[in-house]
Amino acid sequence: MKQALFLLAILCSLTLHASDFPAGSPKFFTTAPSVLKAAKQNGKPVILIFSAPWCGPCQTMKKEVYPSSVIQPLHDKFNWAYLDIDEEANSKLAEGFHVKTIPHLFFLDATGKTTLDDLKDVTAPKDFAKKLTTVLQKAEAAQKSGH
Repeated sequence: MKQALFLLAILCSLTLHASDFPAGSPKFFTTAPSVLKAAKQNGKPVILIFSAPWCGPCQTMKKEVYPSSVIQPLHDKFNWAYLDIDEEANSKLAEGFHVKTIPHLFFLDATGKTTLDDLKDVTAPKDFAKKLTTVLQKAEAAQKSGH
């Protein structure tokens, strides 16, 4: 019985963690390898979001920007990764990208090899939508030129 309750507690904590994103959020991957694999399969650009639960500005973006009605039409145009820098693998990746402050977002092409743009601060939904549109244009241009 104790073992069953323990397993139930673990499952509940996993569910709570997975539902940590507000309704209307994009589908977030939580590791770089998983988002890059998806990008290679579907050919969509990648958004790497370096964040942390204790970061107030990061939580503002998470709760107010990514799920906003202005951003929702752009959700399916990207592969989104929400990377907690407190996790060792993500921390090492953040070092590789020279992340000094969070939130810090990197926009990569579908290969994950070319950085199309980045964003180092909180931005309003309308401004973020403009950034995403610009990144899509850069991704399309890079794809056409073979880069």
